[in-house]
Amino acid sequence: MKNTVRILASLVAAALLAAGCATLGSQVPAPSAADRGWLLPTAIPMPADNLNTPARVELGKVLFFDPRLSGSGAMSCSSCHLPHLGWTDGRKLPILPNGEVVGRHSPTVFNLAYNTQFMWDGRKVSLEDQAMGPHRHLSKADFAAATARFRQMAGYQALFAAAYPGEPISEETISRALAVFQRSLVSRDSAFDRWAAGDTTALTLEQYRGYKVFADPAKGNCASCHSGPNFTDNGFHNIGIKSADPGRFNIRKVAAMKGAFKTPTLRDIALSAPYYHDGSAATLREVVDHYARGGDDRSNVSPDVRPLDLSEQDKQDLVAFMRALTGRQVAFVEPKLPQ
Repeated sequence: MKNTVRILASLVAAALLAAGCATLGSQVPAPSAADRGWLLPTAIPMPADNLNTPARVELGKVLFFDPRLSGSGAMSCSSCHLPHLGWTDGRKLPILPNGEVVGRHSPTVFNLAYNTQFMWDGRKVSLEDQAMGPHRHLSKADFAAATARFRQMAGYQALFAAAYPGEPISEETISRALAVFQRSLVSRDSAFDRWAAGDTTALTLEQYRGYKVFADPAKGNCASCHSGPNFTDNGFHNIGIKSADPGRFNIRKVAAMKGAFKTPTLRDIALSAPYYHDGSAATLREVVDHYARGGDDRSNVSPDVRPLDLSEQDKQDLVAFMRALTGRQVAFVEPKLPQ
């Protein structure tokens, strides 16, 4: 009996020792100086002639949710960019109120402040210029009629006077206010950010391994395009999607730009499915599998897109890492529209 007790005690001690070693061995390392380079700057970039102020953010927020800005009166910016869906619409392709299907997926409006070019093909070079583009081309907005209508509303009169004192209610001030609001939408303080800032408990071991695969040029090679604090190089690449859309080539007539589209941010990527310019990938795992096989149409694929030697564990870890890029979620209340 005593021998049995001693054996059981030894087994328990061995199990506890093994568990302790496993815990120590599974600890996520502290970030290096290079790892801290992924952190977003505290300051939000903004043009000197359209600085962010609380009054401008509030005006832009109201305009973003107001369908009366559209030609039909039934479509607002938020029709395709919903807060609870990562500021996308959750659809493969947007559908207009008249049933027409738009040819490109609705991208997130998170972190647009850090972009240098806008739209999937980069045809807009400022957020102010981009802000009214969808209304102009999709909802066939009559801005003269919309601004005339807003000038008669006491609520809008007060909002514009506070945001842009001495300036008229016009297409320009509407565009500027929308740009300011969109610049205020920043995703930060993700689990990865907390780890990069020094909290070694913020990431799971699986997420950390995924980060190493992501950043390794010999493995995932993801950081060749999804680089910098906003996880985008702001460039354009053909990633091997079967699509007739010429993409960036419409803007820049260079052979390498055929089928090339803007690199999207990966911040909050887990909230904004489906993926790609055509919404053809339903899940992050489908995205990883696409890159692992080097794309599907390699006729004009970018040089950095090549078949990858990824194990099943590597793929699972990559997905876990991308989920760790989800920022701290803040409750968003839609504004009451002025009358």
